[in-house]
Amino acid sequence: MRLLVAGGAGFIGSNYVAHRLAAEPKDSVRVLDKLTYAGRRENLEGLPADRFELLEADICDRDAVRRALDGCEAIVNFAAESHVDRSIESPGEFITTDVFGTYVLLEAARDAGVRHLQISTDEVYGSIEQGSFTEGSPLNPSSPYSASKAGGDLVVSAFEHTFGADSLIVRASNNYGPRQHPEKLIPLAVLNALHGDPVPVYGDGAQVRNWLFVEDFCTAIDAVLASGEAGQAYNVGGPDEMANIDVVRRILALTGCDEGLIEHVGDRPGHDRRYSLASERTEGLGWRAQVSFGEGLERTVAWYRDNADWWEPLRSGEYREYYERQYGRKLTASDG
Repeated sequence: MRLLVAGGAGFIGSNYVAHRLAAEPKDSVRVLDKLTYAGRRENLEGLPADRFELLEADICDRDAVRRALDGCEAIVNFAAESHVDRSIESPGEFITTDVFGTYVLLEAARDAGVRHLQISTDEVYGSIEQGSFTEGSPLNPSSPYSASKAGGDLVVSAFEHTFGADSLIVRASNNYGPRQHPEKLIPLAVLNALHGDPVPVYGDGAQVRNWLFVEDFCTAIDAVLASGEAGQAYNVGGPDEMANIDVVRRILALTGCDEGLIEHVGDRPGHDRRYSLASERTEGLGWRAQVSFGEGLERTVAWYRDNADWWEPLRSGEYREYYERQYGRKLTASDG
């Protein structure tokens, strides 16, 4: 199979591309990526040149999408603006990419007669105090980011319902692992701890997340792509729930740092308190999460400790300006 992976130079997308090429030696992958701040060529280094190619283009560009899809048998769409804090700053960019861009991909997939798998998020359901969301739970997004992803999901469902398109959705809980941009909680905390910087924690830090190691999500995507039913959504939750403050404490312990580095900051507007997904529908396809949060976090911290060449350019560039704007303090030098 030849796959078109939109957004394949980002965190989850690049992990999926590497996984797919290793798991399916006869497959090839074409990545279509705009290469924004979160999508990097470095994420795709070392892949087999005879089975992989990268095209730099925007999923909102209809002609580029159609050219990229030529010869491909399915689309997996990771392409999205994805950071909640940035969506509060610039909602329009999220709506354009996450809704209109999804529509462009769906039109191209429908015309070509190929499957379109939309990568979505648990955040489209909003917050839940007890229990877990199922695929039948109503969408109740809280942020511009989650609203834009919910909008994209609804377009996917509408294309299947109206046109009979072979389109479906997979919604994941919070992914973590290698090559995640440092704006996200876990890599932010790891890199700040390694440099002795304060680790900002929103509010009381009691927000609970359902943590999913990225490799487990990659295997879930394969299961849904191969066996999922058109028009359906599939939840993929991690094996462990944990409050953000406890995640940060574990990271500080793994990096040999004191909890005095924790700095509580003003909470994010509209911050959801708890996410949790029931994954029985995806498990019915034969998938199970394999990596506990404890094991996955140890592997993640070790990866960042051993791969400074990957994150140093990020920590010294646009992210530094964003961080100062978001948290009101400077970072130490990258080699501090």
